Formats: sequence, C-alpha cells, structure tokens
Amino acid sequence: MKKTAALLALTALLAWPSLAQAKTVTLTSELNGYKGDGAYVAIYVTDANGQYQDTLWVAGGKKKYYKHLRDWARGSGLKAAAYDGKTGASLASGNTLTTTVEVPDKWLDAGYQLRIDTAVEDQREHRAEVIAPFTSAGSGQATLGKGYVKSFTYQLQ
Repeated sequence: MKKTAALLALTALLAWPSLAQAKTVTLTSELNGYKGDGAYVAIYVTDANGQYQDTLWVAGGKKKYYKHLRDWARGSGLKAAAYDGKTGASLASGNTLTTTVEVPDKWLDAGYQLRIDTAVEDQREHRAEVIAPFTSAGSGQATLGKGYVKSFTYQLQ
C-alpha cells in the first residue's frame, strides 16, 4: 500500500510540469453555404514540414468517412487513439464549429501549424484547406479556407 501511494505521488509530481505547460485555445471554423450533407472536418497540428503531430478535433460521426480527410487520415493513421474524445457531429452548411482544446506551449511560436481537412459526401474533398501558423500574433486573426471553410480563427486564452 505504501509503495503504491509513493508511486502515485511520484507519477503526479513528474506529470505536473507537462500539465502546467499547456495553452488553452478556442478554435472556430465557420463554413460557407453549400448544398449537400454535413461536412466532415479534421483540425490537427503539423510541424513546419507538414508532418502530423496531433488531432485537435474531428467533426463527423461516421468513422468510415474519415479516410476522405486525406492528409489528416494519413498522418493519424486513422488510429482511434488519435481522435478518441475529440469528435462531434458533422457540420452543416453555413454553420460554425467552436471548440476549446489544450495544446502544449512548445507548439506556440515554434513553426507548428494548425490545419483543416474537409469533405462532404458526394462532393469534393479539400486537403489542407486551411493552414494557419500557430503563433501568438495569429491569435484572433481569421484565415480563409479554400473550399467549405469560410474562415478559421484560434484564440489563445
């Protein structure tokens, strides 16, 4: 019992610095108006070379359609661990998705990018539709999408 308590205390002590080094970020994606089904939207982080780092949010409930979010799907490997607890309903035409996430401080002002892939059933897919450098100066600044996304903003808390 004492060994278990000591192990838990040590684990908590070691985890504390990583928890303290996180930023709260609100992500807002506004869609254009279009005809058709709800959009599947993957919001994820890449390094400066475009290499996938982590999933922030996926809008769309049917996993069978995730493969159409091509860059995100390739990077995440479509492993459930990449999106478990980070999903919601697809996003209807003209609607806005707002979600708040925690991200490591090390991503801010270090060359990382926030990216969005989108897809709508029986319509075009948009890979890396939005690429926004993750910087302090970019907080609150809109980035225009190239397809379904009208605008994307992130706000540092």
